[in-house]
Formats: sequence, structure tokens, C-alpha cells
Amino acid sequence: MFLTDYFKKENNSIVISRKQASDFAKDIAGDFNPLHDENAKRFCVPGDLLFALVLDKYGLSCKMQFRFEGMVNDAVALHFPDASDEQIGIEDEKGKRYLKVSRAGEQRYCEQQLEAFIRSYVAFSGLNFVHVLVPLMQEYQVMINPERPLVIYETMSFELDTLAFEEMTLELVNKQLQVDGKRGDVLLEFALLSGGKQVGTGRKTMVLSGLRPYEQEAINHMIAEYQRRSEARL
Repeated sequence: MFLTDYFKKENNSIVISRKQASDFAKDIAGDFNPLHDENAKRFCVPGDLLFALVLDKYGLSCKMQFRFEGMVNDAVALHFPDASDEQIGIEDEKGKRYLKVSRAGEQRYCEQQLEAFIRSYVAFSGLNFVHVLVPLMQEYQVMINPERPLVIYETMSFELDTLAFEEMTLELVNKQLQVDGKRGDVLLEFALLSGGKQVGTGRKTMVLSGLRPYEQEAINHMIAEYQRRSEARL
């Protein structure tokens, strides 16, 4: 599996370095969130990498839900239990849980299928800022703090009608933002497509912190900075 470059095993635990997390975010997900930079003060491992590692370990189930309960830094040794339960907790050595996974229905483990699914999902997820969040902030006339942009992955779930597919694409079908003071709750709903036919649905929720009145100039600056970081990586 291509994910072997993005983690290392230590004493039956998984540890993700800053470089591994940053490389995954930028090169696989196309995600240039400053939180995933190697030198970020508030560094955290991308939620999409944790999602990918869960699928790599346990395979696909027809119904899966991921609830992110804590930010993982580079010093955290994560335990992925050898379990076949419907509920799986990804915890550190002290028992603190960072990710709760629920699954149901038919299960399948096929490396080719898993890689196709992971790559398509994280590429879709990585486009959130410019293609999804900026239009939402413009519509609701609010914005995140341009000096300390904080977008937190909260949940992701999907339901597949079949596991008989080899390739996958995702298509956004609905996006919403609920504003409560300085907090914004984002809901994204997407269709899972294979061979031009819909084979499932999914939902993703995120939290925007430090909301303030919308300023087009500040937004333009954030977009330009995001694009500069992307082009510099290429």
C-alpha cells in the first residue's frame, strides 16, 4: 500500500512524523492548511491521513463513520487494535482517544480498491478551502481569522450500496454553514460515483473557529497565499 511512506511503526504503535504528515497533506490530499506544515506551532496530523490508515488496517465496510475527537501531533504513538468489532477506538498509550470509527455491513479488503477510494476521497477533501469554504464564507458574510486560520475536521461518514467497484469519484451535492457567534459548523454532502453511476453517499462536517465579518481583501490574500503555497510545492 502506498501509505507506507507516511507513517512508521514503533512497538506495535503507529507514529507519524511532521514530515510524513506534511508530505501526505500536500502531495496526496492537495491540502495546504498551515496546521500541517512541518514547522507549524499548532501542528497536527491531517484527519485524512488517519482516515486512510484506518482503511489500510481494517478495509472497507458498506457503512462507516469517523469521529475525530482530538488533534494528533508528531509525538503521539497511536494504537490501532486488532479488532473485528463494529466500534473501533484509535488511542494513544495513555488511553486518550483521538478517533472513533463505527462500521457495519459487508466488509472487503482489496488493496487496489482501497487505494482508489482513499486517493479519490482525500483529493476531494483537500479541495475544501478554495472551492467550498470560500464560497460558503462569502455567502454567509463571515470569515475565519486570516492570521490564524483554524478549520477542524469533525466527522466523516459514508454509505455504499455495493463494494463491487474498482474506481471511485466524489461529487459535492450540498454544502451548508451554520453560524453561531464565532463558531461555524459546516456540512458537506457528496455522492460516491463509479463508472458514471452513483454507488453511495457521504457526509463530512467541519468546525470553523474565530469567525469575523467578511472582508474580500483578506479573503483574496488567503486565496493568493494558498495558491502560492501550492505552486511552490509543485
